[in-house]
Amino acid sequence: MTGHAAGPHTAAEHADSRWRRAVDAVDERMGLTALAYEVPEHANNLAWSLGALTAISFLLLLVTGIYIAQWYDPMPEVANQSVRTIMTQAPLGALARGLHYWAAQAMYVLALLHMLRVFLHGSFKRPREGNWLVGAVMLLLTFLAVFTGTVLKWDQEGFEALSHNLDVAELVGGAGIWFTAELAPQVPIVVRLYAGHAVIIPGLILSLFVVHALLVKRHKISEHPDIPGSSAEEPAPFTEHLKRAGAYGLVLLGILAALSVLVPPVVGSTPVAGVETTRPLWLFWWFFPFEEWFGISSVGVVMAVVFGVLFLVPFLDRGRRRSWRERKVAVGVLGVIVLFMLVISIYVWINNARGH
Repeated sequence: MTGHAAGPHTAAEHADSRWRRAVDAVDERMGLTALAYEVPEHANNLAWSLGALTAISFLLLLVTGIYIAQWYDPMPEVANQSVRTIMTQAPLGALARGLHYWAAQAMYVLALLHMLRVFLHGSFKRPREGNWLVGAVMLLLTFLAVFTGTVLKWDQEGFEALSHNLDVAELVGGAGIWFTAELAPQVPIVVRLYAGHAVIIPGLILSLFVVHALLVKRHKISEHPDIPGSSAEEPAPFTEHLKRAGAYGLVLLGILAALSVLVPPVVGSTPVAGVETTRPLWLFWWFFPFEEWFGISSVGVVMAVVFGVLFLVPFLDRGRRRSWRERKVAVGVLGVIVLFMLVISIYVWINNARGH
């Protein structure tokens, strides 16, 4: 009986040994373990895993985006119908587009929450200022990805979004020429936006993510400002952090899948020029009514101010104190900006402000 008991145990050990040898062989050639780093105990909770969840959302966007791209046609004459084809005829097309739609919003929200966590804990301060700027650029690119995705539906909402964008682009002259038809008159602007949405923006985000991750490894996870002696915490292997982030990611995937089924994205009618009938996606509400109040130029000003303050954070808040409780001015300014955006968004939600 002893021999029979040892058999399976030995086989399991043998399989584990073969797996380890395979992993070691890949690592010897690819150097993947060089990317690993020790993770302090306080960084294994949900708040400190928001960056990983943002990356998981981005990965889901890449996978679903590649899938639905097999049916999407960016030519203006058929773009709207091709989206309908994805929703009704492509295998699992409705689910794939639903996941893509909700993952885009999840990525934007999670990126905001991640940067909020970094701000409140002062994790952007020396020597991590550069990584804050990298993250801010990634957030701006995510914003552009959501905008271009809205246009690509080429329904009334997408058409009106593009019209407002063209108005803003013309105000800034040469700086906004990429967003106008003048750059390449022979190519429909929807086609060019599709190239930006599917290739340029994801490529830039992916490149910056690599830089972001390498800077985290270089500077390590920041200490928790509210935990005395957090630098002396028992560190955990990076693989444990990945397991925890993976578990959170499965929960996120379940939520997004449920939303895709219960609240599927709609596709509006083929656009009609010269009318204003839609309200944009809620992510854009915080600047939407300014065109009606103060003209189209105010939209560009408001967006420039908000994103400009975001980029200036590490240069404006340079003190040594990291806890949000000790940085009343910085947190107060953040509160004013968030309140401003929230009030405007609520106004749009209640009044359904429209266009000019």
